[in-house]
Formats: sequence, C-alpha cells, structure tokens
Amino acid sequence: MVDVNGRWALVTGAARGIGRLAAEFLAKRGCNIIVQSRTLAASEKAASELESLGVKTIAAEAEFTDIASVEKMLAGIDKSGVDVDIILNNAGMQVAYRTEYLKTPAEDYEKSFLINTISPMMICYHFLPAMQEKGFGRIVNTTSGIRLEPQQAGYSASKAALDKVTIDIGSTLNGSNVMINLTDPGWCRTDLGGPHAPNAPESALPGVVVGAFVDDKRSGRCFGAGLFYDMDLEEAVRKAESMESPY
Repeated sequence: MVDVNGRWALVTGAARGIGRLAAEFLAKRGCNIIVQSRTLAASEKAASELESLGVKTIAAEAEFTDIASVEKMLAGIDKSGVDVDIILNNAGMQVAYRTEYLKTPAEDYEKSFLINTISPMMICYHFLPAMQEKGFGRIVNTTSGIRLEPQQAGYSASKAALDKVTIDIGSTLNGSNVMINLTDPGWCRTDLGGPHAPNAPESALPGVVVGAFVDDKRSGRCFGAGLFYDMDLEEAVRKAESMESPY
C-alpha cells in the first residue's frame, strides 16, 4: 500500500462534499493538499482548515467551463514548485435534469463535457509526463453510475467519455508505477446528488480514495465506493488490488 505521507495531492472540488472528505482523508495520513474550487476564497478556507491536520496546503481556483482558467491554475501549481504525486479529479457538475429530454439543448452537452471530461483530462495530460519521468503517480477520475436516464444525457455522456479516455490511457500505463483508475462515489447527499440521495457523503470513503493507495501497477479499473462500504483502508486496498484490469 502506498504511503502518502509527505506527498502532494491535487484534489479538485475539495472545498466541500466528497472532495472535501477525500482531501481530509489524505491529509490525516500526512498528505499535503492542493485544494481546488471555483473560487479562491472557498479554497483558502478549506486549505486553512486542512492545515490544522499538520499538512501543507496550496489554495487554487479554476472555473472548469473556462479552459484558460484551468490552464492558469496549472501554471500556478507549476510555479509553486511542488511535485504532484496524486490527482483526485473529483469536481463535477450535473447541469440539468430534463423531464422533456427530447428538448435537451446543446449547451447541456457543451457545459457537461467541459466540466466533467475536458478539464479533468487537461489536468491529467499536464501532470502525466512528470509522473512518468519520476516513475510514480496516482490519478483517480470520478465517474458516475447513471445509466438509462436520457433526462441526464449531458452529464451521463460526459462521464462515459471520461471513462473511455481513462481506460484508454490506462492501457498505455498498465504495468508501470503510474496508475490511472476510476471511482464512482454512488448517489450521495451532496450539492450534486441532492438532499434525497440514499447515501451519506461519508459512505464514499474509502472507495473514492482507494485508487491513491493501490500499489499493483494496474490501471483502468473502476473502484465503485459501494464495493468498499464499512471497510478500513487496508482491507479496501487488498480488495481493490484483487480486481482485474480491463486489458
């Protein structure tokens, strides 16, 4: 199992919800955190609170509908000089629920793909070369289990695209110590999931972070949080490492 103590993790959507819980989980194990949210004020607040756990933090902001904003954030992280070892691409958005789904507007797809596919992948592409050069990296991209709901077509299609490119990139990394996998937190009571979701946000742990700790040089798997309910981290890592890659 990977020891994250002293490493740096970029956690997107880390100011609240599951992203915040994931950042705390890592910080409690000594991992330094780059906190991303849409506003610097929200990131700074979360970063300050995480520092109380004895780790270093960097507050970052980026609006994922604006690729220039994402690029500015990445340039700022580079300028800080920290070595990013772990990426949890947690941030995402369900833009609309269209009861009259045959009237779904094009902008649902445009916004969904920018937030849920393109921006996370720009982050992956930015950091992967350095991870490969040093021979270590862990990337966990957050997907969704939504199926057969055309009312959420923009969201589900953008997550399916993220699945595809994650698995495809994973095929080139399989067997190396740079690993990219997926996680599905399940339907949780967050700002995205809404108040009527069946699961508490805490139920997503340790599943949403287990991909940062696996150490078996295999990529392309989906570590659905429901597979790891009520497990401690060590048990969850053993189970995750027993799962087959899709190649």
